[in-house]
Amino acid sequence: MRLDDVRGFVLDVDGTLVHRAGDDVHVIPGAGDVLARIRASGRPLALFTNGSHIPPAGFAAGLRDAGLDVADEELLTPLSSALTYLRAHHGAALLLFGTAAARAYLVENGIRIVDGDGPEHADAVLVVHPDVADFGELERGARAILGGARLLTGSYVPAYAGANGPIFSRGAMLTAALAKVTGRRPVVVGKPSRAAVRTYVERLGAPATDVAVIGDDLALDVALGRLGGSRTILVRTGISSAADVERLPDRRRPDAVVGGVADLLDRL
Repeated sequence: MRLDDVRGFVLDVDGTLVHRAGDDVHVIPGAGDVLARIRASGRPLALFTNGSHIPPAGFAAGLRDAGLDVADEELLTPLSSALTYLRAHHGAALLLFGTAAARAYLVENGIRIVDGDGPEHADAVLVVHPDVADFGELERGARAILGGARLLTGSYVPAYAGANGPIFSRGAMLTAALAKVTGRRPVVVGKPSRAAVRTYVERLGAPATDVAVIGDDLALDVALGRLGGSRTILVRTGISSAADVERLPDRRRPDAVVGGVADLLDRL
């Protein structure tokens, strides 16, 4: 599959461009070359990670420290697509389960965050990547949801790729607890979701059908691209394998499978 007619690119981060082992970040061979080749062609790109404990610019800085040339504005996270979702629901007051850095980012971008035990009603409860789990806060969140607040989550998959095996999602754990006690189905605002598709379309300035989504996770990256009608490419350097693809129905399979991002160079 050629990619020279694609107008914009969305690339996953962990398992696609880098591997993490604790605090160490290792760039996957060919990752920097692929980003440079896309930029040299004059086409926009976005890196979409489902991490949400820090703002997008923080992820960009970490990747630069690891040796990957990434601009702040090229990074997207569930905090980015949560903004897309919340802005579409004007005036939504938010009860947040997340870090202080995530809270500051949302407030700086005009989101009104309320205290779960205060007098103000919450229109939505958003779970991203919390540092701690407090039963009192969980109960307040559950009551807000039963009172009509929508349960939003940055991600609902159990884990993502790490250098030494899967890294479990704290956000998914907490979201599952709230969903269980309230009987409400969470709305994903990170990957894969309509809000995430709208976010990368706006960032790239190209229709979703003219975009290629590249990643290592069938449940996140390929599902995101399929949701938007984008071209999808699975790399086998992360959490999903070619064997996983064979077990999927055609409508959920990627358009192409490659060993790693370096294999894309000849297709760009």
